Amino acid sequence: MRRIGAIPKLLYYANSGDVTGIKTGYVVGYGSLAFVAPHENKEKLSEDEKAALLRIAKSSVEAAVRGAPQKTETPPYERLHEKRGAFVTLKKQGQLRGCIGYVLPVKPLYQAVSDVAVSAALRDPRFPPVTPEELNELEYEISVLTVPRKIKNIEEIIPGRHGLIIKRGYFEGLLLPQVATEYGWDRETFLKHTCLKAGLEPDCYLHPDTEIYVFEAEVFNEADILKSA
Repeated sequence: MRRIGAIPKLLYYANSGDVTGIKTGYVVGYGSLAFVAPHENKEKLSEDEKAALLRIAKSSVEAAVRGAPQKTETPPYERLHEKRGAFVTLKKQGQLRGCIGYVLPVKPLYQAVSDVAVSAALRDPRFPPVTPEELNELEYEISVLTVPRKIKNIEEIIPGRHGLIIKRGYFEGLLLPQVATEYGWDRETFLKHTCLKAGLEPDCYLHPDTEIYVFEAEVFNEADILKSA
């Protein structure tokens, strides 16, 4: 099960003492486990879990930009220790300032968020590294991803719900679900822009050798947390 990244979930635990009422001497334990694939874990993050991830992203960026030692907070929430794909988007005055992520669940979620937040601030090749003077102006947005799945029919794509990955040969491009919403794109426009992001022609999605993947994301930012407080 672990080879496919399945996550063990304890459904029930008891011992013979719970059943017989005899708590002394030897007891026998009984447990039920279910193995859940990461992409099947559809339960939304709690507000506390979201707030913890935003704190981790912000503190990681501030430490890295200032050249201070990084001490990633270890959150007390079990789900943040599960391996998940994640992106961190940085904005400054409403404009993109950096965005990098892990598409696949290669690290525990809280560690993935810490890593990609720093990369978005310092290693996004589209922008110069964030400076200490900019830190107070940064807005943080986190996208927690489901595992991408390959599709054969573009009719399966739902703009605003699905993010896209397009691959052909060595070329690959990704756009998060919220991008289509922000720009008001329909399905074809979303596909064309993902093709361009991959460095391919706008109609690359029509090519028989092009692979198209969709994924979903739970997206949240600091403003969302303040609204729910």
